[in-house]
Amino acid sequence: MPDNLSGIFPPLTTPFSDDEVSFENLIENLKKYELQMLAGYVLFGSNGESAFLTGEEKIKLVRTVREHTKRTLIVGTGFDSIKETISLSNKAAEFGANYALIITPSFFKSEMKHRTFLNYYTKVAESVMIPVIIYNVPKFTNVNIETETIMELSAHPNIAGLKDSTENSARISEINANVHSGFRLIVGTASVLYPGLINGATAGILALANIAPDQCYQIYRFFKERNFEKALEIQNRMIPVNRAVTAKFGVAGLKAAMDILGYYGGKPRLPLEPLNEAQIIELKMNLKTALLLE
Repeated sequence: MPDNLSGIFPPLTTPFSDDEVSFENLIENLKKYELQMLAGYVLFGSNGESAFLTGEEKIKLVRTVREHTKRTLIVGTGFDSIKETISLSNKAAEFGANYALIITPSFFKSEMKHRTFLNYYTKVAESVMIPVIIYNVPKFTNVNIETETIMELSAHPNIAGLKDSTENSARISEINANVHSGFRLIVGTASVLYPGLINGATAGILALANIAPDQCYQIYRFFKERNFEKALEIQNRMIPVNRAVTAKFGVAGLKAAMDILGYYGGKPRLPLEPLNEAQIIELKMNLKTALLLE
């Protein structure tokens, strides 16, 4: 199994124009990201508005991104349906995806327990052409995959790692101490990138990296160089703006920040709505505080 799950990965936003995917603006954003020290890209995370994309749009997006980068490409391919997950994972692999990022099934919440998750991920991992990354994001799914389950799944030869978006760095430490060697832990939010790295994570899939790719990379670089003071200084400066573009304003806030900072964000896809003027003013203040905007 390739070991290229280290470094910083932005979960790319999906640009829309008149509510249709704008491949031209996606390519323009990619050209700018290719100049940064990013390890690769993630498609169809929550920030990519995956839930609002058709299967046809997803495949075209994978193909487009692969045509414009040689870096590691992680693609969100998870559904509650095992058959759908396997189908999209293998289609994405055909068009250049390196990993399948698979969100925990969540519709039958009361049934989402240890044995159910073992059955789900084992069946998927045995049926797809690329390695699987488990995606745990209780904020959206309202289910949480337990440490015991992750430990058992980490032994599977085609399960490469876990993206954990719980903001619980102690959980990263506990998992790291008990999983099989080679299983990679990935921080799912920039608010805990530094403590996550301290506790054993090797990478970050960070919404913030869409607007502050260099700052996210510098936290990672300074940590690797053992310049912990500098890494922590940048980490602390990024926390308020990260909260603004994730917890507070969500996808619309992230896209507005991209527009402010020279990328193409555009409007989120309906039914989501863009920020209002007062929210944009508040967002600009956050960007200035983080030294991302003069």
